[in-house]
Amino acid sequence: MREARGLTQEGFAHDVGLHRTYVGSVERGERNVSLDAIWRLAEGLGTTPAAFFER
Repeated sequence: MREARGLTQEGFAHDVGLHRTYVGSVERGERNVSLDAIWRLAEGLGTTPAAFFER
């Protein structure tokens, strides 16, 4: 979703208040993500948390 919107990891992470390496590890599936982070990521992408779980 982030790449489809033309956002860099660094810029996106800054916009949502998370660290670049955290966003990268989330995208690679290396982290268990908190609900707070899910909300931040979703809002930063202009979507809802539910969109992350749709197929």
